[in-house]
Amino acid sequence: MTRWFARIALAAVLALLWPASPAAAYEPPGADAWRTAVPALDPATASPDEVAAYFASLSPEDAGRLAAEFPGVVGNLDGAPIALRYRANGGEGLLALDERQDGRIVRVVGDLATAERIAVIVPGMSNTLANFYDGQGGVLRRSPLWQAEQLKAAANDPGLAVVAWLGYDSPENGLGIMSTVRSGRAETGGEALARFTKGLHAVRPEATISVLGHSYGTIVIAYAAPDFGPEVTDLIVVGSPGMDVGSAAELDTTARLWAGRAGDDPIANIPDVRILGFGHGVDPTDAGFGALPLDTSGIHGHDHYFEGASLRGMAAIAAGHGSAA
Repeated sequence: MTRWFARIALAAVLALLWPASPAAAYEPPGADAWRTAVPALDPATASPDEVAAYFASLSPEDAGRLAAEFPGVVGNLDGAPIALRYRANGGEGLLALDERQDGRIVRVVGDLATAERIAVIVPGMSNTLANFYDGQGGVLRRSPLWQAEQLKAAANDPGLAVVAWLGYDSPENGLGIMSTVRSGRAETGGEALARFTKGLHAVRPEATISVLGHSYGTIVIAYAAPDFGPEVTDLIVVGSPGMDVGSAAELDTTARLWAGRAGDDPIANIPDVRILGFGHGVDPTDAGFGALPLDTSGIHGHDHYFEGASLRGMAAIAAGHGSAA
């Protein structure tokens, strides 16, 4: 534990000395070739609604041809038909896949094509394609897919689809931990997350959406929040280091915010400060922050939130109940 906080302290110093550089906009695999073949639709800048309208104008044969010729684009294109993205990515439930660098992956648990409610889980630091299925350090409870499966099972709701969304480049351990005390990854991730939810709305316009974040993933949610549409009804944050704002109202969203933290979660030892871009500010579980409380009784540590009382509470919210009780 001492070593963990020493890393954070070192990261804090380095973050103040090391200028932040903005991340480039995400380009799906094969984007340049796509632009040559399909100049009418830029995969990096077209809105999900524009993407949905473009594919609606194609015959099934033409859409299938594009998925076969440009799987990296179609498979990662928010607003493209669900079944077509599954086909492009080579598997049912595989809504996005990019194997470059640390990788990006989005997996669905449940039937997204008929879902009335959708829950999106945003994981925190050190999550990569390599540990997405088995969890960091081989600890299964840290796997975003396992967490999605637990949420789906606990909700016991056939109308709910749960999405494990690793659609951003999360900060890493080691020297890369300094990116956790700055918010560049969260800002870029927030843009991608907001776009993703708009893509869900484009293909499932009647569905409501809840977004759940753990640890650094809660900061990603904070940057996405102002761009969420009214279809996003609830935000749930657990084990948050802060959300770069002073209150829930500053998130500028119509969605309800729920917050929970285990009593012995070491994240509580991170100072509630935000100075010169360092730190993430007020703990969202503080009474004055304005979040609704999520029951975390009986939960211990930083990575047990998808168990016990907190899992039941999150599942109730995702299933559309009026409270987390």
